[in-house]
Amino acid sequence: MSKLDNDINWFLAQLKPNSHSIAERNLARQGFGTFLPMQEETRRTNGKFITRMRPLFPGYIFVALDPARGGWRAVNSTTGITRLVCLGTEPTPVPGGSVSELMRRCDLDGKLLPPQDFGTGDRVVMSGGPFADFVATIQSVSPDRRVHVLIELMGAQTRVASKAKHLRPR
Repeated sequence: MSKLDNDINWFLAQLKPNSHSIAERNLARQGFGTFLPMQEETRRTNGKFITRMRPLFPGYIFVALDPARGGWRAVNSTTGITRLVCLGTEPTPVPGGSVSELMRRCDLDGKLLPPQDFGTGDRVVMSGGPFADFVATIQSVSPDRRVHVLIELMGAQTRVASKAKHLRPR
């Protein structure tokens, strides 16, 4: 991850198999900003549980560039990259705010952080579903991580169940 100007858009590049580290390194050498969100994955191998970091979106990496300045074709010829994702002949930017939201959910190394634990009485904003952008108060959190919140609808408090990933602190 690098600090980038606001006028630079994020694009999605398809990776060659098992080449995310090579592609990230080569893109950085060429001056392109990259973002590769990672998550821990635990697998059983030879009777042992092994935890390792894996890309959140296997086979893809986000690349920051300004297509107006040209040079985006260099991404396609980068070792480890298959091609930029395009609709038509031009690369298509990732919808605004998507990469920023992912970055907020990751640490400085790009590792996806676990969902925030909420407590009873916390004020939150619903970030998804039919109640998106509603302010709510957490009533309870069940053992299966389902969060029950109270929102005000038409002058009355209404209890709604939500997943923690659809809530953000207010």
